[in-house]
Amino acid sequence: MGRRGIKEFRAPEALALVAADRDRKPLVCPSCGTATISRTPKRPPPDSPLELGRIALLCSKCGRSAAYLPRAPDPSRSPESPYHPPGAS
Repeated sequence: MGRRGIKEFRAPEALALVAADRDRKPLVCPSCGTATISRTPKRPPPDSPLELGRIALLCSKCGRSAAYLPRAPDPSRSPESPYHPPGAS
């Protein structure tokens, strides 16, 4: 059990599931092995623009969940990049 009694994937399972989603592979639950993962929002077509916001993955069989934010297309917008306020040199 994770926070507040919510069933969450263990870190290695969540990372594998997120990687599969980013690579547009079929989503299979790493915990129970079924293909019952629902994705919110639904996966857009491959040629659509990059989606923004939180992506939630939930296994409808075992109830485990994971969530992530999609990668930013611009590396300077990465959380690991240093912050440079506008107008600063």
